[in-house]
Amino acid sequence: MKSIRVFLSTLEAHVLRGGNSNRTFLTNMAMCNLAGKVALITGASSGIGAATAALFSKLGAQLAITGRKENNLQKTGDQCQIHGAKPLLLTADLSKEDNTKKVLDSTIAHFKKLDILVNCAGIIEFGNIENTSLEQYDRVFNINVRSIYHLTMLAVPHLVATKGNIVNVSSVNGLRSFPGVLSYNMSKSALDQMTQCTALELAPKQVRVNSVNPGVIVTELQKRGGISDEAYITFLERCKQTHALGRPGQVDEVASAIAFLASDASSFITGALLPVDGGRHAMCPR
Repeated sequence: MKSIRVFLSTLEAHVLRGGNSNRTFLTNMAMCNLAGKVALITGASSGIGAATAALFSKLGAQLAITGRKENNLQKTGDQCQIHGAKPLLLTADLSKEDNTKKVLDSTIAHFKKLDILVNCAGIIEFGNIENTSLEQYDRVFNINVRSIYHLTMLAVPHLVATKGNIVNVSSVNGLRSFPGVLSYNMSKSALDQMTQCTALELAPKQVRVNSVNPGVIVTELQKRGGISDEAYITFLERCKQTHALGRPGQVDEVASAIAFLASDASSFITGALLPVDGGRHAMCPR
């Protein structure tokens, strides 16, 4: 109880300094206390992963964060330290098995336990069945599926010990079909199956497994996939028509959903694929 009181008093001070926007933060997130929890977040050097790390640090979690770009990962670590956290920074390429094992081993060696695994690392590449390649398929699946499969295998014994939970970052592309990103769509559908299958397998041991399925979120993901700056502006503008709420999402909106699923506020939720997509999954062409 003491840790919860400290957490809430810290939030209250944050609110008094920050005005109405931070009052909203207090109302929405006080229930998602992560004090005393150890979380491993992949893909934390940018985008949704970085935002999730920053939010988890606000909520009191102890963090191990990993990403491929050391400088960007350090920036995420600096953001976490603003909120009093001192995350363990682990630069790694999770497509390499030895890197994946080192990330998990280093986390356990440092914190002695693991409560939360957030699988956020992912890539996108553009291509359809007429112009794709097996090399593209392998690149996408190695990161979006195989690395998650491997890290989760390694993490499960530790999560069973703490009755912890897993949050996978999938996509609306796992729930609905879109042309032009075939290997990406397939990888996210595979991840959704993994989420629900492992949720059933681990439920008897009180380990929960869920996913968030974002729509278009303003990140660098599409640019890293090869889209030009000009095309990206057009892509975001089109979100006014392709998302029911009339806009793309922001990384903080996805991070909040991840925090909810990772916290005891969602203690009776497992096997859920939660769209965080402004209603895109519910829309049909007309």
